[in-house]
Amino acid sequence: MSKVIEITLNGSPFSIAAGESLSGLIDTMGLSGTRYAIEVNQEIVPRSQHDSFQLNGAELVEIVQAIGGG
Repeated sequence: MSKVIEITLNGSPFSIAAGESLSGLIDTMGLSGTRYAIEVNQEIVPRSQHDSFQLNGAELVEIVQAIGGG
């Protein structure tokens, strides 16, 4: 059984399995296949690191989606 941790996601508490990757978080949120950027503790995490970056609790995570239009 996985331990559940709390992170702050876009300013709100969010529960997720300890050690979940940023890619897993994106899948959980249904954002796969969309354009987005992720910041963890005020640092942009390159997309190339999303599979290996693990969440362990107390992180401040901001996800910003790119929206087209004009």
